[in-house]
Amino acid sequence: MPLLRDTILLLLILSNFRLLGTARLTATIQTMVWQAVALGALPLALYGPHLSPRLVLLALTTVAVKGLILPWLLRRALRASEARREVEPLIGFTTSILLATLMLGLCVWVVRPLAHGMPSDGARLLAVALFTILTGLLMIVSRRKALTQVIGYLAMENGVYAFGTALAVEEPLLVELGVLLDVFVAVFVMGIAIYHINREFDHIDTDRLSLLKD
Repeated sequence: MPLLRDTILLLLILSNFRLLGTARLTATIQTMVWQAVALGALPLALYGPHLSPRLVLLALTTVAVKGLILPWLLRRALRASEARREVEPLIGFTTSILLATLMLGLCVWVVRPLAHGMPSDGARLLAVALFTILTGLLMIVSRRKALTQVIGYLAMENGVYAFGTALAVEEPLLVELGVLLDVFVAVFVMGIAIYHINREFDHIDTDRLSLLKD
C-alpha cells in the first residue's frame, strides 16, 4: 500500500511542523492525536500482506493510548492550568519552523548511509522517525510551558515508536507496550505536577521556577 505509506509519512512530517509552528496548546494536543492515528496505521501500511495478531493489537493499543487516553489526560491538565497559549517561547515559532526544515534535511542525510540494504520505505521511515525525535527535543528545550514540554516528550516517544515499527518487526509488542506504559505513567505524573504548579504559582512557565529561593 504505497499510497497509504506515503500519506502516513507526510502526515507525520506535517504534524511535526505544526507542533513547532502553533502557539495554541489545544492545537498541539490535537496534533498529537493525528500522530497517534498515523502511528497506529503505520504497521498496517508497512506489513499489510503479512499482518500478525500482535501487529494488529499493537496498532489498536497505540491508537487507544496515544490517541485517546493521553490526549484526555493532557486536556484535563490544560483545563486545570487555565493556560491557552505558548506566549513567549525561548525560540520563536518562525525560527522553529526554519530549524525543523534544516533538521528534516539533516535526518535524510544521516539516514542515507545507514539505509543500505533496506527497502526505500524503511529508509524514509527512519528519517521521519529521527525527525520526530528531534522535533520533540526542540519543543522540550525551546518552550516555557510545562504542558508543551510534556507534548515534546510524547513526540520524542512517537519517534522511538516509529523506529521500533521500522526495525523491530519480529518482536515489537513487548517492547512497545513497555514504552507505552512508561509514557502513560510519565504523563499521568506530569499532569498532576502541572496542576499543583499552577495552583501554587498561578502559571506553568518552567523557566520562572528558577527564580525560587530557599
